[in-house]
Amino acid sequence: MGNKVWINIAHSLAEAEQFDRNYYRQMTPQERLDTIQFLREQYHKLKGLPNAKSRKRLRRTVEIVKQKQG
Repeated sequence: MGNKVWINIAHSLAEAEQFDRNYYRQMTPQERLDTIQFLREQYHKLKGLPNAKSRKRLRRTVEIVKQKQG
């Protein structure tokens, strides 16, 4: 990833969210995945977790939720 800084002045939370949605929609799927990987690596560095660069896959989690009857 390059060293780009984006600044957007929004006058409401809704306007800021719309800007974010439009920004990510303009990216290719690969660019989105690269962004997620970059953020994951930064998180691991900040938390001091080992092997930040070697974590190349998203963790898969399965949770079974039982609905309450009635």
